[in-house]
Amino acid sequence: MITIEYNRAHNTEITKKDKDAFWDLIAQAKAQYGQDMDAAEIWLTDELVKRGPRAAQSFHDIMHAYTDLANRYGLWDAASIIKEYGCGDDDFLDFRSWLVAQGKEVYLAALKNPDFLAEVEPYGDCRFECLAYVGDHAYERLTGRSAYDDTDRTAFNELKHELGKEITYKDGIQYSREPWDLPAFLPKLCAKYGGPDRFHVQASTWNHDLHEIRKLLDSGKLHDRNKAVKKEKQRGDTR
Repeated sequence: MITIEYNRAHNTEITKKDKDAFWDLIAQAKAQYGQDMDAAEIWLTDELVKRGPRAAQSFHDIMHAYTDLANRYGLWDAASIIKEYGCGDDDFLDFRSWLVAQGKEVYLAALKNPDFLAEVEPYGDCRFECLAYVGDHAYERLTGRSAYDDTDRTAFNELKHELGKEITYKDGIQYSREPWDLPAFLPKLCAKYGGPDRFHVQASTWNHDLHEIRKLLDSGKLHDRNKAVKKEKQRGDTR
């Protein structure tokens, strides 16, 4: 187990597998600075510098493990609904960092059901790009090296596996969907951001030239159809 070593002036110790302490830092930044992402970034960087290079490296690894674990097409669809001008690859990466910044409860709830994000106030275009670099910036200030270069990939994969044990994903979150299929999958978000009419007329946002995307769209449609049939059958059985 790799320990994030804190300055003795701080009474909290976290390890790579101690997700609660990671979330405590995120919560402190949110409580102190609210929607001021620039101020939160500066505070987090300074806090990690106080704690030393192991703290910075471990924060970096944990942060990137959580953003990797949130890389699901159903969440990407949710981000595309919330963000007025859509959500490209880089936008979705920044969105996932923003999601982590909202705290543990919101992060886990959004993966359990992305429709939960209808209850979360959006700000800053739901992008917090710099949060992904906080650990690296602190580590570079302390060592002159990059936390990306010094990440132990084997340990990182083990870390991600460990952190993933606490996550419950919504059934079907692994699939992408066309805009006109989203009101059934994410009804609250669609109702909040434009209503069903917006999505019935909106053009597809996915690249149909990619075989993987076409397969995911087809799989998502089949999944949702089978789920609807099963739900209807259960209703019939209870009548």
